[in-house]
This record gives sequence, C-alpha cells and structure tokens, in this order.
Amino acid sequence: MNILSARQIDKQYGSVKVLDRITVDVPQGSIYGLLGPNGAGKTTFIRIANGITAPDSGEMLFMERRMTLNAAVHIGYLPEERGLYRKMKAGEQALYLARLKGLSKADARKRAVEWFEKFEITDWWNKKVEELSKGMQQKLQFIITVLHRPVLLILDEPFSGFDPVNTELLKKEIRQLRDNGTTVILSTHNMASVEEMCDHISLIDKSRCVLHGKVSHIRQTYKSGEYEVGFEGDGKRLEEVLNAYQCTVSRDEKHPRKIKIYAPGKTANKLLSIIISCVSVTSFNEILPSMNDIFIRSVKRN
Repeated sequence: MNILSARQIDKQYGSVKVLDRITVDVPQGSIYGLLGPNGAGKTTFIRIANGITAPDSGEMLFMERRMTLNAAVHIGYLPEERGLYRKMKAGEQALYLARLKGLSKADARKRAVEWFEKFEITDWWNKKVEELSKGMQQKLQFIITVLHRPVLLILDEPFSGFDPVNTELLKKEIRQLRDNGTTVILSTHNMASVEEMCDHISLIDKSRCVLHGKVSHIRQTYKSGEYEVGFEGDGKRLEEVLNAYQCTVSRDEKHPRKIKIYAPGKTANKLLSIIISCVSVTSFNEILPSMNDIFIRSVKRN
C-alpha cells in the first residue's frame, strides 16, 4: 500500500512552472528520500503533500484517498525554516501544539515528558525557546512534530544544525519511528544519510522527476564496472593479464596487495576467473557509485 501518491502533479506560479507532471508513490512503512537541487520544486511538492496548497492539475492521494485538510492531523511536518514561538517556554509550547493536533492535556504531557527525557532536555522544560541553543531548538521542533504520532512524517533537512552525536541520535529515532509503523519522507542534501537510511528515492530537477526507485536498484543501475581486489602473488603478472583483457588497473602505493580494476562489460564471475588464474584472491568487492555521485550525474545530464 502507498501511503502517499502523487499523480501527474502540475504547479505553476505566474509564468514559472514549478512542478511538471510529477508522479511519486511512497510505500507505507518506508523511509523515502525526496531529493533535488535548490529551486527544483521539492518545497512546493511538500506543501502539496501536506495539503497546505493544491496542485493546478493532477491529484495527491493520502492513504489512497484524495488529499483533504482533514489529513493534516495524521501528518507530522518539520519544515526547513523552523517556526517556534521564541518567547514561549519549551514545555508549554510542546503541550500547546500537541493539543492543536487533537491530543488531550494528559496525553500531551505524558508524551512530551517521555521525549524530553529521551532527548535529554528535561532541564529546559521551563526555559524560553530564545534561551535554547540552535541544536536544542532543533530537538524541540522534532519532538513537537512527532508528539501526535503521525502516520506520515515529512522531514525537511532534519539534520541541519546538529553535531555528529545528535545527528546519530535523530537517525536512530527516525528508524525507530519507521519500525513502529510511521512512514517517513526525508528531504535532504546529505547524500550519505540518503544512502544510509532511505529505501526509495525520487530526484526532482527543474520541476520534473528525473530519477526514482529503490536505492539499491538505482546504485546497481549506475554501476560502471569498478572493483577492488586484494591478492597474494605476482602483481605484475596479474596487471599484464588484466590489460590483455582490456581492463584498466590502478595501484595504491600504500597497499601493494590491493588494486582497483575498471572492467566495463565484464561480469564479476568472468573477472574473478581471470584474476584467480594468476593470483590468490584475498578480497573481491564491486564498487558501487555513491548516491552523491548519482545525484550529480543525474542533475548534470538533465
């Protein structure tokens, strides 16, 4: 089941086409990466997915029904531009916004206390938001976003402003929410996080979706025949044989028993059979392109 489906979404502001026939399916229970360079149309797509604005044509389905304003109670949205009341106390603000999402006062307080303890910011409950560091404000905004236990969580650059320790904490909680049934749409420029966390992605560029699918499948599709091989034996002989088979070999002076091989058009089995005819193999790894490389290549090609 797809928790969110966009069908041929178009959106235009004046003479500028912001979204052009965008079709996206977000599977339930997944972490879905929404990618694209600045100005590509991601924010507009997110606003339509939240029911904040409507498409000019096409339709957005939430839980297989047309998106309505009533769907907002089931969605949690963390915008890139944070929006907290700076003069309001942290705990008071969490309770207030949770009540707006339909929680009772007792449930809101119970859940807020649990999250404050989990994120180790209990001492800041009675502090005004303006007294909190940027990282603390980020934690508070995330807590507010998830307090009502949304079935769909949309996070726009959630790791911005976090140090490595708190970034890992947030990643852990996002995965836990996914494991507990929440579907997560993650919009970020951090391709390492996409590679690490996302099951599927869509890449929007110049208002159009130029790449979509499972992350594992996309990386396989973009592979270019590069391998890293560890060996014991005559390295010079190995290089000669590989060159004869029209493979390109590069050496690492720091690791004389490891080589990188560029062998386009050859299967891993074929390459391995060539190598073991010369030397003993201690390791054999195919090098897949990173999501960062794929992002750059896709955008440049588009």
